[in-house]
Parts: sequence; structure tokens; C-alpha cells
Amino acid sequence: MEADGDELSARPALATDGLRFLRVTVGSLLATYGWYIAFSCILLYVVFQKLSARLRALRQRQLDRAAAAGEPDVVVKRQEALAAARLKMQEELNAQVEKHKEKLRQLEEEKRRQKIEMWDSMQEGKSYKGNARKPQEEDSPGPSASSVVQKWKSDRKPLRGGGYNPLSGEGGGACSWRPGRRGPSAGG
Repeated sequence: MEADGDELSARPALATDGLRFLRVTVGSLLATYGWYIAFSCILLYVVFQKLSARLRALRQRQLDRAAAAGEPDVVVKRQEALAAARLKMQEELNAQVEKHKEKLRQLEEEKRRQKIEMWDSMQEGKSYKGNARKPQEEDSPGPSASSVVQKWKSDRKPLRGGGYNPLSGEGGGACSWRPGRRGPSAGG
């Protein structure tokens, strides 16, 4: 019976020894690599979430394809609707192009008419600039704001000559920038 008692007393010692060993080993492992393990777990969780979302989307696409392949009427209706939308957009674009062409034709006709009037006035010995303003004045009997502004601007003389460029550095006059002195500041 003593042999049985020794075995019973030996087992708890081994179990507690094993728990101590496990606790020391896991504790030192967590103390050394705890942050790495925590970040790895978070990273694995995020990657798993992204992959599961992609897999769900892929499955949904496969189901949609299977449904579309199973229902050819739906596919045909979709394609017809797409073709009708494209045709409508093309018709709108063509209408806009026609309007633009018509405007260009009208502008060209107006320019041609003005050139003919200028030529006729020059042949009669009149100033063509004076005649070019007359049709605008005939259209609007009262003085327009644009003609008043044009007279005011024409009376003014330019501030600088036509060749002035502020980036060139030439013709600057008295206002020019010079860098400060190099070296230590003067004074005490």
C-alpha cells in the first residue's frame, strides 16, 4: 500500500510542477513577445475581414452572372435600354452641333456683311470705323453702357509703354528691390 501512496503523492507534485513550468514559460513568452503577438492577432483579424468581404462580393457576382445567364430576356432588355440611352445622347449631341454650326454661319454672315459695308463706305470716301458703329447705334436708339465705356476708355492714355514687362527687370524706375547687407547686423 505504501507504493500506492507514493504514486498518489507524486502525481500532484508533477501536476503542480507542470502548471508552474507552463505558467513560467507562457509568462516569459508573453513578457518578451506580447506586443508582437497582440499586433499579429489584430492584423490577422483585419486581413480575415477584408478577405471575407471580397469572397462575399465574388460569390455575389457569380450568382448575378448565373441569374443573368439563366434569364436571357433580362439581358436583352438591359442591352436595348443601354442602346436607347446611347442613341438619345447621340441625338442630343447632334442637335447641339447643329445649333453651334448655325451660330457660326450667322457670325460669318455678319462679318461678311460688315466687310461689305466697310468696303462700300471706303469706296464712297467715308470712314469705315464711323460706319461700323452706326448699325449698333441704330439697333439701340438710347446711349448704351458699352458705348459710354468705350468712349471713356479711348480717351485715356496708357500708363506705361507697350513694351513694359514687370518680370524683365528693365525700365523699373526708382522702385527697385535690392538685397540687404550680408554679414552681422550693425550696432550693439
